[in-house]
Amino acid sequence: MADEMTLAELAEASGLAARTIRFYIARGLLDGPVKAGRAAAYTVEHLARLEKIKKLQAQGRMLSEIGRSLAGGTTPERYAAAPTAWWRHAIADDVVVLTRSDASPWRTRQIREAIDELARSLQSAGDEKRSRK
Repeated sequence: MADEMTLAELAEASGLAARTIRFYIARGLLDGPVKAGRAAAYTVEHLARLEKIKKLQAQGRMLSEIGRSLAGGTTPERYAAAPTAWWRHAIADDVVVLTRSDASPWRTRQIREAIDELARSLQSAGDEKRSRK
């Protein structure tokens, strides 16, 4: 089919990063490829949907609003939750943990302790791996 393109081609045509396109698919804003696997293929419909998303973002809309708008004004359950702010904790070069910012102070301390423990665990696992080499 002539109107099929790879993820790289779709990214280039839309001006968005492939990572962003995958994120939109994961959030349900964009359908997955028409063919899966190594030969994943996207269509002009995917490109048109990405252009709509970009246009709505340029108007200052949040992704949850865009999802509702693209769903035809209905509110599917995945978009029903009110938007919340998130804290971003980078605990290793390749690991980021997101936590909701509206947790109570005592819960925030518990979460922080768990994140610190995870970071120590990842650090010690990395040290062990390096020492075996």
